[in-house]
Amino acid sequence: MVSQFNKKELKGLRQNLRNNMPPAERILWSKLKGKQLEKYKFRRQHSIEDFVLDFYCPQAGLAIELDGDSHYDTDKPEYDAERSRKIELHGIKIIRFTNTEVYDSLDGVVDQILKQLKE
Repeated sequence: MVSQFNKKELKGLRQNLRNNMPPAERILWSKLKGKQLEKYKFRRQHSIEDFVLDFYCPQAGLAIELDGDSHYDTDKPEYDAERSRKIELHGIKIIRFTNTEVYDSLDGVVDQILKQLKE
């Protein structure tokens, strides 16, 4: 059986995304890396099927997605909904935040993530 996680053919894309993280992702990653949140380990740019998640906590089955301006283009909401549906079929819960939420209320974002981790 072929694994649906971190497919080899997406390795270059994942590395590129890690090396070129948008500012909001860098800010949030500074709070997630190194088991800073109650000892939960997060991975950045983890892939499932053909989708790359911004952040993923395997222990909690939780994915965190940050939505920048491009997520509000005409067809993006439908794409994001379908993408989320397919990822959730793997038993993964997805929570979304906007870049603005990270910039304006980082502590609030972290609190919401902690709440989800504890559920």
